[in-house]
Amino acid sequence: MLNAFSVIAETPQFWVLNKAAGLSFHSEQGPGLVALAEAQFAEKLYAVHRLDKVTSGLLILARQPAGAAALTQLFASRQITKCYLALSAAKPQKKQGWVKGAMQPARRGAWRLAEAGAAPAVTYFVSQGYQDAPFRAFLLRPYTGKTHQLRVALKSVGAPILGDSLYGGASADRVYLHACALSFSLFGQHYQYQCWPDHGAYFQQLFEMGLPTAWQNPISLPWPAAPALAVVDAEQDQ
Repeated sequence: MLNAFSVIAETPQFWVLNKAAGLSFHSEQGPGLVALAEAQFAEKLYAVHRLDKVTSGLLILARQPAGAAALTQLFASRQITKCYLALSAAKPQKKQGWVKGAMQPARRGAWRLAEAGAAPAVTYFVSQGYQDAPFRAFLLRPYTGKTHQLRVALKSVGAPILGDSLYGGASADRVYLHACALSFSLFGQHYQYQCWPDHGAYFQQLFEMGLPTAWQNPISLPWPAAPALAVVDAEQDQ
């Protein structure tokens, strides 16, 4: 297996890590990300959000109870901007736009998107096709933090993520979903982090062809204003 994670940044209040795809957040048959990080850093760490096992990318672990409480509140009140990069082998029903709907349990641990319902999952995405490439690239910004939200969002527009067999994605060497950017302010200081995926044959091909210029800094894209939404209790995995 690849290294479980790499360190992107260290502050007195938190670590920012680049999690590997395929690593569980919590310990299952073996130690998960939190346990591995605590062992490496020799300190107690506090989870403030999660990434799904199949998802790679940026993840924050708090180092102090006060910082953990503040970061948890920032996630819950949607004051942290997050962006994700994904690939799909399918052509979407639309090239960009909103995906909104209530998340409902489906079979085999999956979720599905319903047209109506309380506390909807809300995502905005843009996409880019490449001539002769076996995929289309998607840059996504979730405005909520529901379980499997982005995986369900792309499935709902007819473009399941490459490698995501749970949602009908084409077979691949990994699930092609990566948390690539975070931006937030904590205790009066602003933080912004960016990290592109470093594993996966199709991600490698994507970067050889080149990202669209406008995607080079995902946080700075002219994303639409956040819709009015009720505050949620906790940040779930993407």
